[in-house]
Amino acid sequence: MNDLLNKRLIDFTGRDLIQLLSDNLHLPEPVEGKDYAAEGAKFVYGLAGIAELFGFSKTSANRLKQSGKIDGAITQVGATIVVNAAKALELAGKKEKKRKY
Repeated sequence: MNDLLNKRLIDFTGRDLIQLLSDNLHLPEPVEGKDYAAEGAKFVYGLAGIAELFGFSKTSANRLKQSGKIDGAITQVGATIVVNAAKALELAGKKEKKRKY
């Protein structure tokens, strides 16, 4: 944590920013992998994460977010969007697709 506070802003990576935000704002840790319905909560980040989760374009993902259907699964602080994937799928009434690749 101290290393992040002493790091120049220009040297920050996305992961550093998420780590700093989660340490100070109590956001969930990023989780690797695509198995959203498995045990425990998995999270996706941003409109790109919502788009990948539902198989939509970013424009359609934004429309879904703005519709309010998945508001219970979204935590947003400023421009940072964190979505509980399993809850979003449940709220949207869509079962997860099994991908072949």
